[in-house]
Amino acid sequence: MSMIRDARSGIVNHAMEEVARQEGVTAEFVQRGVAGGHIVIPISPYRDVKLCGIGEGLRTKVNASIGTSSDIVKIEMELEKVRMAELAGADTIMELSTGGDFMDIRRQVIAATSLSVGSVPLYQAFIEAARRDGAIVHMKEDDLFRATAEQAKAGTNFMAIHTGINWETVKRLKNQGRHGGLVSRGGAFMTAWMLHNEKENPLYAEFDYLLEIMKEHEVTLSMGNGMRAGAVHDATDRAQIQELLINAELADKAHAEGVQVIVEGPGHIPIDEIQTNVILQKRVTNRKPFYMLGPLVTDIAPGYDDRVAAIGAALSSSYGADFICYVTPAEHLALPTPEEVYEGVISSRIAAHVGDMVKLKHRDADLEMGHARRDLNWERQFAIAINPSRARAIRDERMPVDTDACTMCGDYCAIKIVNRHFAF
Repeated sequence: MSMIRDARSGIVNHAMEEVARQEGVTAEFVQRGVAGGHIVIPISPYRDVKLCGIGEGLRTKVNASIGTSSDIVKIEMELEKVRMAELAGADTIMELSTGGDFMDIRRQVIAATSLSVGSVPLYQAFIEAARRDGAIVHMKEDDLFRATAEQAKAGTNFMAIHTGINWETVKRLKNQGRHGGLVSRGGAFMTAWMLHNEKENPLYAEFDYLLEIMKEHEVTLSMGNGMRAGAVHDATDRAQIQELLINAELADKAHAEGVQVIVEGPGHIPIDEIQTNVILQKRVTNRKPFYMLGPLVTDIAPGYDDRVAAIGAALSSSYGADFICYVTPAEHLALPTPEEVYEGVISSRIAAHVGDMVKLKHRDADLEMGHARRDLNWERQFAIAINPSRARAIRDERMPVDTDACTMCGDYCAIKIVNRHFAF
């Protein structure tokens, strides 16, 4: 199956029909969105996946990133994170390991989930070079494309590829400087390699070759955000915008060649710049699906960054972002636990829903919850809740004598008092 070829030919395939059913839109709407580059449906010829549409007019999706580090390589824990992410309602998984056997870990993760799985092949290429030759700057250019093909053949559905870092981007970074430094691993790896070897980024210089790999294996290309801000004072700076412009042009080329494309967005953004970033990204990319990383709206809340990111994600979604990369409470502090993965997904799902209440006018569930609360229908409230087990557990721990009410109000429940005298 070639998703874009089918869409351009006016063919509504099974994947488009399934996404339309999930979203409550027509299959023709999805087909037109894929043809125009406004919607993607990540697939793979090597595995069946739970189909997921990402893009304009669809529900905002949530990605959960997992993966080992150089300090902690416990594949059982990563597989438990996959399970917890699915349990919490994640739409996709990104496997971002930087420690251990890359291909073995990815195969096990892919085997453990029916969700679309993403990756960053650049990590494998650079870290294998460091293990083999002592430093990431000794990475061979062919290593990048070999790792990309290997991961595609393993059944990876979408890949973050750092195509927008080139000499112009690096020049903007050097000329302006940064308060928070360069925080993207991919961005740091590639920038260091370019400066040491005095060569252009191979992913930019050999973009046509990259597209051949993407097309052959039907991988959705996620244009990586290597120059994203790691501090709110660096948001919307010259390096970020330069990379965006390059990625926008390459995204148009990729779509023209039949490759599905997502464009990634910046990481730390103060609230008053979020709308500008979404509008700018959508406009210069010709409304490609926008994958927002976070965003974190303040830098001073370590331990609570899932909540910080949820604020930013809700606003981003409301302004038009299509895909949210979750943040866990461990962000900036440590590799997250499975429990923190669960919390991060729930926080981002709440944010995505809040955004969709504005962007898509999806408010029926909130109306139903309002009615259930008015009617003191506790079972219906639990059924509608984003996390029913959490809501039920809190109530059960502190069950009131009068089971119609709760222990917040007890005998003086406002709803119960008014309901005796007034019918809504």
